[in-house]
Amino acid sequence: MQPTLQPTCTALHVGCNVACNGGCAGRGATGGRGWQPGGVEPRGGELDDDFGGTDLDRTVWSPHYLPAWSSRAASAATYQVRSSCLLLSIPPEQGLWCAGDHEPALRVSGVQSGSWSGPVGSTRGQQPYRDGLVVREEQPEFAGWTPGPGWVEIRARAEITPRSMVSAWFVGLEDEPERCAEICVFEVFGDAVEPGRSAAVGSGLHRFRDLDVVEDFAAPRLPIDVARWHTYGAHWDASTLEVTVDGETVRTCSGPPTYPLQLMLAVFDFPGRAGSDDREATPLLAVDRVRGSG
Repeated sequence: MQPTLQPTCTALHVGCNVACNGGCAGRGATGGRGWQPGGVEPRGGELDDDFGGTDLDRTVWSPHYLPAWSSRAASAATYQVRSSCLLLSIPPEQGLWCAGDHEPALRVSGVQSGSWSGPVGSTRGQQPYRDGLVVREEQPEFAGWTPGPGWVEIRARAEITPRSMVSAWFVGLEDEPERCAEICVFEVFGDAVEPGRSAAVGSGLHRFRDLDVVEDFAAPRLPIDVARWHTYGAHWDASTLEVTVDGETVRTCSGPPTYPLQLMLAVFDFPGRAGSDDREATPLLAVDRVRGSG
């Protein structure tokens, strides 16, 4: 997912460094080949997490955003688990992600259900945001929930301003570089929100380097208040992706990826877009429940 601040090439695209409409440059691909050792061993099945404890279930979630390109310490999420909710936030004092290298300047708090990398100095990692990027801190293999074709429902709400955004998406494990396509369940930029009335809610497919997937992303405006609870869903098989909001179909796409995917939930902040009224804002993504199967 690359934060280019353009709805067609979104903050989910930390693998893209241009306004590419998902057709990111990078390691060449032919798509759709079988498993090779060296990445994370997939772990699918059923998931139903209502965040009922006092911390994340670390068998399912890692609270570090693409740490191979930075470090686990520098990519750690600001979060709480309380009142049966996961609360991801970005307080004013939180530092930049990949400071001095990633453009535009970006702060993020996220959790992900899979992670791995090659050794330090290698290019083997997930969602590289520019050509020539190398691993700064080697990551152990982790597969909390990495379904293939299946479904997910995420009950969530957001508190964002024009400088921030929230999203939930699946992305390939990149056990092979071309197995990198994305299923976006939802993404909402704060500058596309009419508070209390409506929001442009992005969803669909980003191909990145998977030539077997057709780029198909859109952000229709929906009459929902994103600060209130809504259930965002996705169901996909080898032929079709169906995206829903509160049980209503909002988008369908053809030919989603069928290899194992990891789920990512995150809130993003772009300091360069700060206005006079949100310089001290703390964006929030609250997640009440994640359930799915695949």
